[in-house]
Amino acid sequence: MLQQTTVVTVQPYYAAFLARWPSVEALARARQEEVLSAWAGLGYYARARNLHACAKAVAGTHGGAFPDTEAGLLALPGIGPYTAAAIASIAHERRAAPVDGNWERVVARLFAVEEALPKARKRLRALAETLLPDARFGDFAQAMMDLGATVCTPRKPACILCPWRADCVAQAQGTPEAYPVKAAKAARPTRRGVAFLALRADGAVLVRTRPEKGLLGGMSEVPSTPWEQADPANPAAHAPLKAQWQALNATVDHVFSHFALELAVWRARLPATTPAPAGHRWVMPAGFGAEAFPSVMVKVLRYID
Repeated sequence: MLQQTTVVTVQPYYAAFLARWPSVEALARARQEEVLSAWAGLGYYARARNLHACAKAVAGTHGGAFPDTEAGLLALPGIGPYTAAAIASIAHERRAAPVDGNWERVVARLFAVEEALPKARKRLRALAETLLPDARFGDFAQAMMDLGATVCTPRKPACILCPWRADCVAQAQGTPEAYPVKAAKAARPTRRGVAFLALRADGAVLVRTRPEKGLLGGMSEVPSTPWEQADPANPAAHAPLKAQWQALNATVDHVFSHFALELAVWRARLPATTPAPAGHRWVMPAGFGAEAFPSVMVKVLRYID
């Protein structure tokens, strides 16, 4: 959960998650829709799908116990080099360097690495491994994280407090804030679409599930046009059913990691007897909590009234 999300945001989700699924086996038995619903609002939903798949693998193949080596951990769904090294070092006291953003900053300054991120990551990891002690790997891993978070900060680092001050090339140069070097970010493109808010007279809302693979895979949504850079040429052609659609004077704005989204909202009211088209379902507002609505869809659903 903490990958790409702040501690303050994660805390209530984490507590609720553990209360609902207190063990790997319990999580493995859950349905993916339940896991996605519990994750709704945290974003980066591939994490939830990978976590569920990982729990199934650990429970089914490893008897409920996580492997204790980086190689074994890397073989599990959703576990990459950082997570594998973090678990190996902190949970199993293996010699491993869990290089996160804090580690990268400390190492880049210590060695004054001129190569820009993200290309520099391979070199930074190799340099980080040269710093590893002969014991207490978990303590060292967490100390490096804390050093980057509290002393070797992105702005105004407290170099006077740093235990590596005498060895830091960037500090000796007087340019610690110049590191790590980062490549210029490409401009985030904007995509546009129309969300169709179909409301039945009994209060039900038309919903569908996104494809398993791809952005927001397996999540719940109201129907919409494809999200493309150009405005939809003929939105009505993508409407889920025939109705008197009203274009609201409203736009839902949302930012994903790699693009910004602008959704116009069209709304239609239908008789209570209206059947759901194939691949869709009617959901009462009281049942929204059981649906895995991502944040962008929560914004759309505010226009029910």
